[in-house]
Amino acid sequence: MNNKIIAPLIIVVFGLIVVGKSSLFILNEGRQAIITEFGKPVGEPKTEAGLHFKKPFVQEVRYVDKRILSWDGMPNQIPTKDKKFIKVDTTARYRITDALKFIQTVRNKSGAKARLDTILDSATRNIISSHNLVEAVRNTNAIIDKIKKEKAEIAEKVKNGQNYVEEGVTGEIEKIFTGREQLSQLIVEKADGELSAFGIELIDVQLRRISYEESVEKKVYERMISERQRIAQKIRSIGSGEKAKIEGRLQRDLRRIQSEAYRKAQKIRGEGEAKASAIYAKAFNKGPKFYEFIKSMEVYQSSLKEKTNFIISSDSEFLKHLKGR
Repeated sequence: MNNKIIAPLIIVVFGLIVVGKSSLFILNEGRQAIITEFGKPVGEPKTEAGLHFKKPFVQEVRYVDKRILSWDGMPNQIPTKDKKFIKVDTTARYRITDALKFIQTVRNKSGAKARLDTILDSATRNIISSHNLVEAVRNTNAIIDKIKKEKAEIAEKVKNGQNYVEEGVTGEIEKIFTGREQLSQLIVEKADGELSAFGIELIDVQLRRISYEESVEKKVYERMISERQRIAQKIRSIGSGEKAKIEGRLQRDLRRIQSEAYRKAQKIRGEGEAKASAIYAKAFNKGPKFYEFIKSMEVYQSSLKEKTNFIISSDSEFLKHLKGR
């Protein structure tokens, strides 16, 4: 009797479990669900996390992410408005705002990526090719404002007679009117309208990396090297001019010092010779013969050196003080 009751009870419980498992599903945070019946979506998307119900066996659940998702594009070679060929690598963030439309149009993430590849690559190409390269490189004209400030400071230095080296402020830098961030926003505006048809909202697009095409890159490097060499040559030229100024001042100061020293030396020498002449005159007046003898000794000292030969007569006045008396 007990066996006859237990067996049907087990079957009923098992059936209830199967039916309950087929009719209940749990929706996690960060996901939304579409219920389909024989492959056709029915009802509104389920967006609240928790336990939900569906018809058992005939209905299925399709899960769709409602978190912010990322998209990475392939680097594309794009010509800019000023005929520069660059490689642009983009990335974007998006979310699925209409799960039903998303399922009906692109079905899954793979289909969404294919649409994003086509639409975002096309929008990026159109926006980049309609602007100059500098617009995709810089966001603001802050560098131009900085150069203007530096030039104003240099002008003030020149006005005050100060020396300077014009480094880092040579050449003209192109002014931007749009900028990199604004270009990204233009891409979003252009692509968002097309993506909304697939239940996708585009949050933002970033130009992750911009690089020159190989042949253009070589020319850019050559131009950069040439510009640096020009600046270096200008600095060397200014340095040579400063060197010439310093050497000129040095020579002028040296000549002035030498002239002043020569003047003082000549003055001292003249004063000394005058005193010597006065002493000689005084000595001559007191003892003419002694003065004559002293002067003769000085002449002998300066003229009669070792191994010196003279051919003179024995009665020469030059030797009178050496002759015996």
